[in-house]
Amino acid sequence: MARIRHDGPLIIGGGLAGLSAALEAAPAKALVVTPEPLLNACSSAWAQGGLAAALSPKDSAVLHAKDTEGAGAGLVEPEAARALTERGRETVEWLASLGAPFDRDETGGFSVSLEAAHSLPRVARVGGDGAGRAILSAVVAAARASKHIEIWEDGRLRGLIQDVDGRVRGALIERSGGRVDEVFAPAVVLATGGVGGLYEVTTNPSALRGEGLALAYGVGAEILDPEFVQFHPTAIDVGLDPAPLATEALRGEGARLVDGSGAYLLGDHPDADLAPRDIVARVVHAARADGRGAFLDATKAVGEAFPHEFPAVFSACMRAGLDPRISPIPVAAAAHYHMGGIVADDEGRTTVPGLYAIGECAATGVHGANRLASNSLLEAGAFGRRAGRAAAQEVQPEKAALRPARASKDLPPEAMQELRAAMTRFAGVVRDEEGLTALIAVIDRLVETNPHGVVLTTARLIAEGALDRRESRGGHYRVDYPDSLPVAEHTRMRQAVLIGA
Repeated sequence: MARIRHDGPLIIGGGLAGLSAALEAAPAKALVVTPEPLLNACSSAWAQGGLAAALSPKDSAVLHAKDTEGAGAGLVEPEAARALTERGRETVEWLASLGAPFDRDETGGFSVSLEAAHSLPRVARVGGDGAGRAILSAVVAAARASKHIEIWEDGRLRGLIQDVDGRVRGALIERSGGRVDEVFAPAVVLATGGVGGLYEVTTNPSALRGEGLALAYGVGAEILDPEFVQFHPTAIDVGLDPAPLATEALRGEGARLVDGSGAYLLGDHPDADLAPRDIVARVVHAARADGRGAFLDATKAVGEAFPHEFPAVFSACMRAGLDPRISPIPVAAAAHYHMGGIVADDEGRTTVPGLYAIGECAATGVHGANRLASNSLLEAGAFGRRAGRAAAQEVQPEKAALRPARASKDLPPEAMQELRAAMTRFAGVVRDEEGLTALIAVIDRLVETNPHGVVLTTARLIAEGALDRRESRGGHYRVDYPDSLPVAEHTRMRQAVLIGA
């Protein structure tokens, strides 16, 4: 095991949040660690809809924040929402300056589209449905060209190094060949993504399983609202893992959700299909559960324009032998985004000194119980930049005794498959006490034979949070408690860590 000292932020994750932090850390040296080559196994690159920001004359950061709070079902922190939305235009312009090819209107301004629960069109897009990959490609190019950034594309986070006073001092990184190195740094920035890979049906890279969240919890970081998982209602149901996504922008253009007989799933009002994602996901789930089927019909709204208006969706459908110009697309609700996560402020600081969290693994208070569409890329860029600047100012304190750090391990494939199936069945779109209790029993049994499988910690946090929340709110729906309580309250979880031992 090598011991490496890095005199700058150690950033775990190479998505939009991680690379935004790395770019803004200059002139401090930033070390970015990611398990695969940049652009791979990264949710940012898969985002289709775009980046939400108040860009039109009729729009404002105040209105964007109001929509954000409305979607979040009472659990959005207003100050955090304003901190996010006020940085909308500057984030889009910064990304454009790096080369992100946002669609433009006839005047040269940013072209915007409408997505669910937005009161106005405000989603900056690229090529119809290619925003994530196009934006991240520009950021990757900038990062590779930056002399202050070093990138390891063969490193997995296996543990956090903590001193006896509780400060995070570095991380255990597994490199190719299985060697685990100790990397010490003034600050560790977690940009490890979400938890979609814990579910059997997901639109996320299946490698994203909440390991960063679990390791942060293990060193005493506070976790917020882990039970709130957003299920996207229109994953393309063609038997692939992960499932391709049919962007919400299709419904913004007039595509409709129908059952096998062609009847509208959400009613015949023109805007019915643009309800918040949790509502639409439950309707899709119910239609499939009772045998009616669920399909996204864009044959009239998009039709022959599919290849150039929505090339990613068109390509995914055609690869599966389905032509969306003439046939409705079979869809299913799939795990898509984790609203909960590691408590962090808008500069990424967690409750543990020396540890930052940004992007989907963080809970900054801006998403509440149900994330507003296309706020994820905005948060990754806006707060990722702020975290990079803040982490670059950290100075490693004097030497101190270290707590023992044990490297985490992967679950065996059969155990991972069992966990994913149980999470989808019992902690999916619809939940109840019996199912969640059964899920916790599955997790307990798997822990007995896999005590160092940290993904089980994340699964347990989600399951216990869902069991304890005896109401329905946002992305969390309990059939045995279908109503929301009068007062919205956060779930807060924190593992006690003995300091000074």
